[in-house]
Amino acid sequence: MTTERVTVRVLLLFGDQAEIVADVPPAERGEPARYPAADIAAAVGVPVSDLPGMRLTADVGEDDRLSGWQRA
Repeated sequence: MTTERVTVRVLLLFGDQAEIVADVPPAERGEPARYPAADIAAAVGVPVSDLPGMRLTADVGEDDRLSGWQRA
């Protein structure tokens, strides 16, 4: 199985969740997806408060869920 890697941006924090969108022009973006902010922050080695605005890459799973977070 080949894993696709995509570039995303953390829009904002909503409670303990990070809103993630594709790193494309706003007109081309779909709806944000929410992921646990603490999991993402731990994966990339930053405080949760530093996530908004950050560009990351992630693996796309078979269910279209993202994982394997890394700084872009």
